[in-house]
Amino acid sequence: MVKLVHLHYSPSFHLQPLNSLKTNQKSRSAAAIPSKQLSLAPSFCSCCGRRHFIEAATAVLLPISPSKSNASTSQSDHYLDLLNRIHPPRPDWYEEFYASVMDTSMKPYEAKIAGYKSQLLEKLKGKAKRVLEIGIGTGPNLEYYAGDNEVQVFGLDPNKKMEKYARAAATAVGLPSKNFHFIEAVAEAVPLDDSSVDAVVGTLVLCSVQDVNMALKEVKRVLKPGGLFLFIEHVAAEDGTSLRLWQTLVDPLQQAVADGCHLTRETGKYISSSGFSSLELSMASLYNAPFSLITPHVYGVACN
Repeated sequence: MVKLVHLHYSPSFHLQPLNSLKTNQKSRSAAAIPSKQLSLAPSFCSCCGRRHFIEAATAVLLPISPSKSNASTSQSDHYLDLLNRIHPPRPDWYEEFYASVMDTSMKPYEAKIAGYKSQLLEKLKGKAKRVLEIGIGTGPNLEYYAGDNEVQVFGLDPNKKMEKYARAAATAVGLPSKNFHFIEAVAEAVPLDDSSVDAVVGTLVLCSVQDVNMALKEVKRVLKPGGLFLFIEHVAAEDGTSLRLWQTLVDPLQQAVADGCHLTRETGKYISSSGFSSLELSMASLYNAPFSLITPHVYGVACN
């Protein structure tokens, strides 16, 4: 059951303190992920119940015993099948072109939102040792994880060409290469174990996933009890406004040129109804470069 801590809408991008939180198809293969997991799971909120731990999801996470090898292989094939179905393989030149465009065109946006991200992701320092970022892209958030030599970051993205940009970003901000693991996968099928990460981060990613509910179920599945989901997403404007009309008109084109990004998706409602034990949800208007729009954003922290 979701407890909505507060909902705030601001006509300008003004940060609210977050201290109130209480509570080629055949060529694709899963990335190699270190199998060792933390023995202690940090507890971020007291209202979270314990979930039952179940068997490992894929062969890439834990050693395969003879009795489980067939099941593990089947699970691995399942993730690859979903990857290929949701994000069909595209020509290398297209994937590279899109990755390079994202690496350069989003810099004005990242500069605009840096203050918010810094405050939001500060919540992880000293608490989260294993962080999954869905939709890592070219790695603009990696600078916020740097400085903690113990943190392990798992960056998930269906576009394999994003990896070299993300690794370059990790190197540039001083995140040790051994602490960064790129996973080619979709948010609807995360090849990580149940209850295996302390936090999940997603910024401007739920707008483009094919199935939001499935992606959020995966977020909850891989999070440890008490783990945090930190997010910032652009969302649909209020019904009846000129901006909402404009978003509706442009949305089909946006999906075609921006890798499935939806302008009219009400992501806040999806997160509110996804069953987190507690949720801090806020909204703000933000200049969304490079499109010269004042775009509503939803941001906040959910506790598993």
